[in-house]
Amino acid sequence: MTTKLKSAVIGTGAISKEHLSFLAQCDKAHLVSVCDLSKAAARYAAKRYGADSTFTDYRQMLSEVKPNVVHILTPPHTHKPIAKDCLEAGVHVFCEKPITPTYDEFKELWSFAQSHQRWLIENQNYCFNEKILAIQKLVADGVLGEVQEVEVRIAVPVRDGGVFADENLPNPIHKMPAGVIHDFITHLCSLVVRFIPDFDRVSAAWSNHGGGNLFRYDDLDAIVISGSAHARIRFSCHTPPKTFAVTVRGSKGYAETDLFQPHLRCVIPRAGELLSPLINHFVNGCDLIGATFINFHRKIMQKTPYEGMHRLLDKTYQALIDGTEPPISFEDMERTNRLVNALLLEVNRV
Repeated sequence: MTTKLKSAVIGTGAISKEHLSFLAQCDKAHLVSVCDLSKAAARYAAKRYGADSTFTDYRQMLSEVKPNVVHILTPPHTHKPIAKDCLEAGVHVFCEKPITPTYDEFKELWSFAQSHQRWLIENQNYCFNEKILAIQKLVADGVLGEVQEVEVRIAVPVRDGGVFADENLPNPIHKMPAGVIHDFITHLCSLVVRFIPDFDRVSAAWSNHGGGNLFRYDDLDAIVISGSAHARIRFSCHTPPKTFAVTVRGSKGYAETDLFQPHLRCVIPRAGELLSPLINHFVNGCDLIGATFINFHRKIMQKTPYEGMHRLLDKTYQALIDGTEPPISFEDMERTNRLVNALLLEVNRV
């Protein structure tokens, strides 16, 4: 029989839909409880996704329900104390990004998890999107050669209304060291360290081009150097349309995608110097046409760019059941959070 872990969710914000929909249909998990400060929100989520119980006090939930795994989906500044309580109760923790406000707090929390012999996992879901996995395979198979350049770029109009732009009810993310960009920075950095694991130097330009007091920053342009390889990290809210572009360039060729409009363009040696450009154009053109129809279908079916989330969660639950290391390792989290820290250090600012 399939082993099922007792799972609970703390926080019913927008991202909870992705977690709850997975737990509702996963044969490795049983959704035992939903907790939120809003009793109405907790009850609605429990009813929609089939949870056994609801709570407004997560400590009471831990005591009474005794889950095996807890998903922490609350604002980032609350992650550390909630995670500590969960770990102390003997529960594995899957935590939304950013896992903590600072690198030092991450290291403290990881040590705490180790001392209680429980797994602490930060959500880095975009690393498990189909197109990123495809690029990783191209690198692993040597198709792109040795990685020399990585560019990760997000453009999102965070100032044009929405949850980040309400001055009367500021989003909690504004309290983070990078302000609203901190909501995206884990994704940017986690993808960089997937292809360039370490770094020697970092230079980061943080700007607030839109002005005002609500947004600490609305633009980031950074360079990460690792020996002969380098990466560019870019966040902008002034350059539409929305995009989440990833490009990996190696010594033989390059591959690129946009995770908001998934496709894969791969330019590599195919049939000699003369015909290779033509074959690349033809192959990539066919792939792009196919992606157009697939993305149109995704829009109609209201599918989101979070397609890697369920893949990551499934692998995580299987690892917890098997007693093996989860797909997001300590090294993945440490490198990501260390890079975030380096970007924020005053000494590295341009």
